[in-house]
Amino acid sequence: MSGRREGASQSRAEFRDVYNAWLRHHRLSAADSLFRVLDNPVSSALTWLVIGIALALPVGLNIALDNVGQLSGNWDSPAQISLFLRDGVSVETAGELQSRLEQRDEVAATRFISREQALEEFSALSGFADVLASLEQNPLPNLILLTPAGQYQGGSLASLREELEALPDVAEAVLDMEWLQRLNSLMELTRRGVLAVGGLLVLGVVLILGNTIRLAIESRRDEIVIVKLVGGSNAFVRRPFLYTGLWYGVGGGVFAATLVAISLWFLAGPVGELAELYQSSFQLGGLGVMGALNLVILGGLLGLAGSWLAVARHLAAIEPR
Repeated sequence: MSGRREGASQSRAEFRDVYNAWLRHHRLSAADSLFRVLDNPVSSALTWLVIGIALALPVGLNIALDNVGQLSGNWDSPAQISLFLRDGVSVETAGELQSRLEQRDEVAATRFISREQALEEFSALSGFADVLASLEQNPLPNLILLTPAGQYQGGSLASLREELEALPDVAEAVLDMEWLQRLNSLMELTRRGVLAVGGLLVLGVVLILGNTIRLAIESRRDEIVIVKLVGGSNAFVRRPFLYTGLWYGVGGGVFAATLVAISLWFLAGPVGELAELYQSSFQLGGLGVMGALNLVILGGLLGLAGSWLAVARHLAAIEPR
């Protein structure tokens, strides 16, 4: 009985020793690979910069699209049809037309803007009050802003616009939200293009890291041969190179987050001044803490992927003879 207890105790002790040795080697490999990376600051900084630029480009473009989407979201009001009336249409005739339009089922609301009101609003918003005041006559027409009923969208709105434009008192009917729909379609196309470019750049990052780790493996070939001669496993030999790739990836992610933050800071001032000119409270959005952390994590994962591919391909070819 006493012999069995000693065997169980010895088994537990051996497992604990193996686990502690495994954990100690992870710590040593991580620290040693970090020191090796920092030991060559110039080459490491260049590698980090290349990775950072490759990651910052798609992330920066995606942030720009998010800001444009946020800005266009503020403009996402119900679609309106602007009815520009003919020059000879008086205010009384325009009022009668507005009353007839309000009785239609397709119309949710209307608003009449006289030529004088339009000129006053344009003078206040455009900053050309002195130039407009020097004109002999008001060049702006009377206007009726028409809000269609909620069920009218897409093609039905276009049909309604054509029908209203055919009215005798209407010179032109303009669907105000057409440009925003085109902008949203263009943004979706651009976003897909950014994803495609981002995928290619991510692949480039993996290849760059793989080549860097391959050079590190070649520079330590003799050391690898000796470790294998004394019984070191492939996992034991592989571990330091995986941590090297991790540190390169994490450093590249930090560089990428820094580049994006600097670019946004550089653009924030002019964007804010432009928003003030249009009396808007829009502010340029950025990565944020979680976005920067996710970028660093992404860089680390790409570093592990690149180093794993390089180690799996080149380490097996190094065997003692």
